[in-house]
Amino acid sequence: MVKRQVVGAHYGLKDWIAQRATAVFMALFTVVFAVCVLTLPSFTYEAWSGLFKSGLFRFLSFLFFLSLFYHAWIGIRDIWMDYIKPDGLRLVLHLVTLFLLVGYAGWAAQILWRL
Repeated sequence: MVKRQVVGAHYGLKDWIAQRATAVFMALFTVVFAVCVLTLPSFTYEAWSGLFKSGLFRFLSFLFFLSLFYHAWIGIRDIWMDYIKPDGLRLVLHLVTLFLLVGYAGWAAQILWRL
């Protein structure tokens, strides 16, 4: 039987790096998105939808949402693990959070690609 080490120098390092990486991507995308929106010729529906006609922009937008949801998962999961002590309640909260975030990802895909 393998005993899992839950303390030490590297415990949580991958999650910490993943959360920082998703934050950097979201910050860069926000700057690019702001520049694109501010350089639109007019603020009409046609101009706005034209911005999302590009497959690359849709893909980057979807990556933004996936990064947002993964970033949120890491943060909320750590909050549940730190502050919710009953195992059953923590499991229920983990599952509810996970199902909501996966549902939001599907909703984002539906909005971006009109599936």
